[in-house]
Amino acid sequence: MSTSNIQIIPIEQTKIDTVDFNNLVFGTVFTDHMFECEYKDGKWQTPVIKPYGDISVSPSARVFHYGQAVFEGMKAYKDENDDVFLFRPDENFKRINKSSERLAIPAFPEDYFFAGLKELLTIDKDWIKKGVGNSMYIRPFVVATQPAISASPAEEYKFMIILSPAQAYYAGEVKVLFAEKYSRAADGGVGFAKAAGNYAAQFYPTKLAHEQGYQQIIWTDASTHEYLEEAGTMNIFFRVGDKLLTAPNNDRILDGITRKSLIQIARDNGIEVEIRRISVSEIKEAARTGELKEIFGSGTATVVNPIIGFSHGGEDFELPKVENTYARLFKEKLMNIQYNVSEDPYAWRVKI
Repeated sequence: MSTSNIQIIPIEQTKIDTVDFNNLVFGTVFTDHMFECEYKDGKWQTPVIKPYGDISVSPSARVFHYGQAVFEGMKAYKDENDDVFLFRPDENFKRINKSSERLAIPAFPEDYFFAGLKELLTIDKDWIKKGVGNSMYIRPFVVATQPAISASPAEEYKFMIILSPAQAYYAGEVKVLFAEKYSRAADGGVGFAKAAGNYAAQFYPTKLAHEQGYQQIIWTDASTHEYLEEAGTMNIFFRVGDKLLTAPNNDRILDGITRKSLIQIARDNGIEVEIRRISVSEIKEAARTGELKEIFGSGTATVVNPIIGFSHGGEDFELPKVENTYARLFKEKLMNIQYNVSEDPYAWRVKI
C-alpha cells in the first residue's frame, strides 16, 4: 500500500503550541493525529489518519471481557538536519503480529503498517524535537471491538497508532526486589507477547514492592522462583566480573529489541556475553564476593536503566560504584546510532 491509499482527515487547528516540551510527563501528551484501521468481514479495511480523539466502542466489545489486546513500543528520532529515523521497526512489526497470533488476532498487513506509520510521522513531524534524549514514542496497538460477550475470538478489531512526544527517561536510583511469590508469566502462557493483560497482572505485586521501598521487581521463573528472568517491564542484564549475563528468550520472556541490540554491541566491543539461565543464588553469591559489578534493565522507553541494589530472602545487597560501566557504554553507543550521531554498521536505523 502506498501512502496515497490512506484516507487522511487533517486537523483544523494544531494544539502543538499548547504543549510545554521541556516538561513532558511520559505518555500523557499526544500529537494531532492518529492512525486507525478496522478489521471486519474477514479483512482489514481502508486505513485512515484523522485527528487524535476519543473512539467509540460498544460496552460489550470483547476486549473488555476477554482481554484481546496487544501493543508495541517504538520511537522515532530527529537528528540535527531535521531528518527523522526509526530504530529496527521491522522487529516491532514482526513482534506485534507474533503477539496477535498468540491471542488469535488476525495479522496486520506489513504494507499498511509501514505506509501508515510513515505518513503519520510525516504529518506530525513538528512534534518530534531535536536533541539527544528527545524522541517520539510510538504506540501501535490492536483491540477486539466486536460487540459480543461469548467467550471466543472476536471477528472485528481496531488497529491504531498513536504518538506521544517524550524526553529522556530517568527513573532515578532503582532498587529491586527479587520475586519469591508472584510470577509475571508461566510456561505455555503469553509472557513472550506484548499482551495488555501481562502488564495489568504485575501492577499489584509491584505495588507491594513499592510499599517496601523498591522501585521494581525482577521476576523469577514461575515453577521454582530460582531463576531470574525480567525486571518490571524490562529485560535484565548482570555484569559478573567482566562477563555479561542475560536470560535466554522463552515463552515467558519478551524478545526485547533493545536487549538483542545491546548483546550485539557488547560482543562487537569485545565483551563476553552468556545467554543462559541465571540463578538467584549465583547472583547473591557474586554480590557477596564483590564479583557482581552491575545490574541494568533494557527497553524502548528507558534504553538502559541501572540498578543500584536488590533484596531477596530478607537480605539486602548494594552494588559497588563502578567507573566506565557497561550500562553507560551501551546506552551511549545505542543512542548515537538512533540519533544519527554515529555510523550504523548494523543497518538498524531507518530514515522516514
